[in-house]
Amino acid sequence: MASNNRILLVEDDVLIGMMLADMFDALDLPEPAQATSNEEALALIAAEPLAGALVDINLGEEKGWPIADALAERGIPFAFTSGGGDVIPAAHAHRKLITKPFRISDIEAALGDFSAE
Repeated sequence: MASNNRILLVEDDVLIGMMLADMFDALDLPEPAQATSNEEALALIAAEPLAGALVDINLGEEKGWPIADALAERGIPFAFTSGGGDVIPAAHAHRKLITKPFRISDIEAALGDFSAE
């Protein structure tokens, strides 16, 4: 991961977002950019360079597919997060899925994969 680029966290549950940000801090990573909806995430993707993203599949009444498509179009590596039971579209079936409850080792492994892409 480029040191000047941040990771985007897309998570609609504020407490889970805070927990993920704390995991970034524990891993000595820069503070992530955060969004809680497709609209917010797409604005961040358009506005700043990103080293990667963790995208929650279920964002309230929305799905995170538009975010996944925008990240893929820009060549930004990402992984999905989910509470489980989601079917990932074929275009993104090769992406890593991190299931809740999160373990810091899973987050660290996914972020490490971004630097390899």
